[in-house]
Amino acid sequence: MLLIRKEVAHLMSSFLSFLQWLQATPFSTGIRESTWWYPVIESVHVLSLCLFLGIALFWDLRLLCFGLRRVPVSELASRLMPWTFVGFIFMTGSGLLLFIDEPVRFYGNIFFRMKVVALILAGLNAWYFHYSGAGRRIIDWDTSSTTPRGARLAGAVSLFLWAVIVVCGRFIAYNWFKPLV
Repeated sequence: MLLIRKEVAHLMSSFLSFLQWLQATPFSTGIRESTWWYPVIESVHVLSLCLFLGIALFWDLRLLCFGLRRVPVSELASRLMPWTFVGFIFMTGSGLLLFIDEPVRFYGNIFFRMKVVALILAGLNAWYFHYSGAGRRIIDWDTSSTTPRGARLAGAVSLFLWAVIVVCGRFIAYNWFKPLV
């Protein structure tokens, strides 16, 4: 057990060293010291988050049987998923740029860590739905006004996790706790 703790501590120290190097790069410094880059990146992040989450909300509400019951799920997916993907790409890219701005500060922020965990869980939830769960059998319930329990669960988990992600994202900026590093 002691050996595992030492290895984890070494790994965390190495990761922190990498983040310190990243923060010292001209690219990171350029974002941080620019008058315009940070607000532009933040605006792209918020707007793409609105695009992604707005469309994901329609999808999750359909899975929960709270709306669009007369629309086949496959039709909703074919119309919404391309836009969801666009929002996701811009949201992820701008989020990475925001992280590169001050990676050491983000790394030490408890809300950032919670957001990362929630993002991973949201990704696993989506993957499970589409590739292992009810999403693989969509043809069976495509036109039904009710969805299978697994689909409803995936929709509820998605809504919860994205709410956590948004709240943690806002709390990152207003963190009053002592940094973890």
